[in-house]
Amino acid sequence: MLSTVAQVYPVVWQEDRVLLIDQTRLPNEYIVVEISRYEDMARAIKTMIVRGAPAIGVAAAYGVYLGARAIQTSDRDQFLAQLETVAQELRETRPTAVNLFWAIARMLKTARQTIGPVEYLKETLLQTAKQINADDIQTCQAIGDHGVKALPTSPEKLRILTHCNAGALATAGYGTALGVVRSAWRDGRLERVYADETRPRLQGAKLTAWECVQEGIPVTLISDGMAAHCMKQGLIHAVVVGADRIAANGDAANKIGTYSVAIAAKAHNVPFFVAAPLSTIDFSLSDGSGIPIEERDPVEIYQVGDTRICSPGVEFYNPAFDVTPAELITAIVTEFGAFAPSELKPQLHEKQAV
Repeated sequence: MLSTVAQVYPVVWQEDRVLLIDQTRLPNEYIVVEISRYEDMARAIKTMIVRGAPAIGVAAAYGVYLGARAIQTSDRDQFLAQLETVAQELRETRPTAVNLFWAIARMLKTARQTIGPVEYLKETLLQTAKQINADDIQTCQAIGDHGVKALPTSPEKLRILTHCNAGALATAGYGTALGVVRSAWRDGRLERVYADETRPRLQGAKLTAWECVQEGIPVTLISDGMAAHCMKQGLIHAVVVGADRIAANGDAANKIGTYSVAIAAKAHNVPFFVAAPLSTIDFSLSDGSGIPIEERDPVEIYQVGDTRICSPGVEFYNPAFDVTPAELITAIVTEFGAFAPSELKPQLHEKQAV
């Protein structure tokens, strides 16, 4: 049994390296991985040692700095050219999470716009990565507080369903969807969390349930196929999920299975909320059809631990994400407030900046 971890910060800068909670080892082991090279950061993102769109963005920002630190030249143009190579390797790790690309773009913009010797550029990049890290924690706390205000006012204490993990582990701390849960628990508005197990990686079972236990938040784990039944039984008052990329019209990509939950929520008149920072909104995409969907190794489907669960010869399809249409979403909760999907572009486009 793991001892209780008071506060969860999955990405931390310490002295000259990054410390990552190895999320592939939870809930059975709490292991911290030290990252000192950008190649190792790219591997950690790709293998899901660190996961969740905001956390990936923070990790990628530090990855850009680690790559910059290793560049051995005092020539500015050569430095920027080599930094682009570092950035491209990091971009190729996870195609769906737009926060990854946002953070890398911000780091590159910092490098291009900073005047001074290369060593000064490197130091400025580190400070920018630290700022991205700190900003994300504040952003998640704001999302949580806006989310509580958007939740149904009745009953007084709510039972909230969530899918996958959009908690402190998926961000720099506090969480997006679980940030709303945390704020609701703090304010006495939460009775219980229902967590989908989230096949095939089981982030709900392994990560969301673990986070809730750390803070004493009542949590009930259900299989993915039970969500509609729980809604029909009146057990769920609201659904709150995160997102890895949101199109300009409000279509939202999140962990595979989210779309099914949204359909069930619509059928049972349960409000469905997406909680995500402004950096998750990709205004360059008019709708969700343009969101790239990552496909992962089929071993995630046919094997649990060391045990194969189906016959040899079976074919597999393993998309990591699906896209929930805007018409199924009650509101999208950001650090600036909760907005109907149709309000995203007119209300928030001008606020977004790299």
